Amino acid sequence: MHIVISLIVGLVFGIGLILAGMTDPSKVLGFLDLAGAWDPSLGFVMGGAILVGAIAFAAAGRRERSLLGQPMRLPAPARIDRRLVLGSLAFGAGWGLAGYCPGPALASLASGGAKPLIFSAAMLAGMAIFGLLERLRGARAG
Repeated sequence: MHIVISLIVGLVFGIGLILAGMTDPSKVLGFLDLAGAWDPSLGFVMGGAILVGAIAFAAAGRRERSLLGQPMRLPAPARIDRRLVLGSLAFGAGWGLAGYCPGPALASLASGGAKPLIFSAAMLAGMAIFGLLERLRGARAG
């Protein structure tokens, strides 16, 4: 049942990204172009997502079990460290250069274009390299 719910939620998220135009890299790059033809629509999408997320997290914080009966395991606040800052900078740089972040890139795969395929392959390669480096780091520390 959890897999079916996850699939439905992912489909709704992907359809929402498509309908909002967030799978179009030029829309994202237009938002980041503050000195040119700035497009504020991504800001409205982000604001709506933050509002929905804030309400959902507030409600979830008061629950002991999820709607599917599983124990609630919300992440604990973490401190801001060098790894977080560097990871955020790398994410932002990639987003600004390509106009994609992971969700829209995966939703864009349905279009069959080369750009989302290349971005997704590079994203997966980066995740694999990170996983390898983390294992090496853990082996040296342990």
